[in-house]
Amino acid sequence: MKTTEATAEDLAEATAPTRFWNRHRRLGVALVAIGVLAAVVFGSVARSATARFTLGVQNTGLALPIDGKVGAIVFGLITALCGGALLAGVARRWQGTLLGVGIVAFVLSFLCWQVAGQYMSLVDIANNTLVIALPLILGALAGVLGERSGVVNVAIEGQFLMGAFAAALVGTMASSVWAGLVSAALGGLLIAALLAVLAIRFLVDQVVVGIVLNLLALGITGFLYERLMQPDAASYNEPPRMPTWQVPGLSDIPVIGPVLFNSNFLVWLALILVVVVHFGLTRTRWGLRTRAVGEHPTAADTVGIRVRGLRYANVLVGGLIAGFGGAYFTLIGAGSFTKNMTSGAGFIALAALIFGRWTPLGALGAALFFGFAQNLPYALSTYNSSVPSQFLNMLPYVATIIAVAGLVGRVRAPAADGQPYAKS
Repeated sequence: MKTTEATAEDLAEATAPTRFWNRHRRLGVALVAIGVLAAVVFGSVARSATARFTLGVQNTGLALPIDGKVGAIVFGLITALCGGALLAGVARRWQGTLLGVGIVAFVLSFLCWQVAGQYMSLVDIANNTLVIALPLILGALAGVLGERSGVVNVAIEGQFLMGAFAAALVGTMASSVWAGLVSAALGGLLIAALLAVLAIRFLVDQVVVGIVLNLLALGITGFLYERLMQPDAASYNEPPRMPTWQVPGLSDIPVIGPVLFNSNFLVWLALILVVVVHFGLTRTRWGLRTRAVGEHPTAADTVGIRVRGLRYANVLVGGLIAGFGGAYFTLIGAGSFTKNMTSGAGFIALAALIFGRWTPLGALGAALFFGFAQNLPYALSTYNSSVPSQFLNMLPYVATIIAVAGLVGRVRAPAADGQPYAKS
């Protein structure tokens, strides 16, 4: 039997009196404004030279030629038209699509300005975006598991740090990337276990304990790095890199082949976990019970659901998943551990969770959005961009603020999220 899930936010919007200046019309005004800005500003400064977007790796394969000035103007106008449709009050089922098309068109307008007279590989952009988004996907999934069952997980940053440290240490000592990956999961599990015991058993404020655990992970890993890894990096901080695997035949599919089927194990694991968690939350008894515990734990308890046990299990599994995310930093990214190397990625994963409205697929889309924002400065650095590098480096954080504060609008977390449960 197919289960459906209507949030209280959707019901409130359906029953509330209709206001002209609702969220969707305000978003429409914003899209019109940035669309006109793109058409006028980007169109006026862009060169009248061909921007070539290639569908192969490293500027190979079929190229899509677009005049830089014309493309900047046309895509800016498309953004404005999408905003105009939202402002006119289109049917609700089209509003998300129009918003997405408008944002993509604005980005393309910007890229036409930057890439005019040069080549840009869309496959390289997509591949780098997915790899950079890896820890955000896994961290947001960990947050989904905890918060859908009523436990706020602010400790994702600490789980990342412990996972990254354990992956580097054990991976180096065992000379095995797989030993490092397993150890990373156990490092995330350790922080998750502390969070679960303090928040569920001792009813400590979940936000406060999450921040404390982040500081604890920062202190422990920083101390061990200085005392153990830094003096003898060859023995403790040179883990093997995770290999890239190619699936014969599938990797030759245009565009998506090199991105999805010529990648590393962690990419496949993250995408599989998104599908598994989504299916579990929406189609299984465990998912129904998890959502019940997150919305009304007292009612769930009265029908025989073990509220605390389910919360423990979900938080611990989330810790394992976040630990895998921490492995990215040392086994794929930097190649070794340094102090505070996650640089707030756990908090961006938390923002992706909110932006994705506490759903696995939504969190995946939000993580890819933030991954693209982080990748864009590196991609544009090869094009002698006229945009100051300091502004480009701000993009991931500006995108986070705009997404959570502007694009999401009013969102409703699970009703019991962050509320400790004491059985009467």
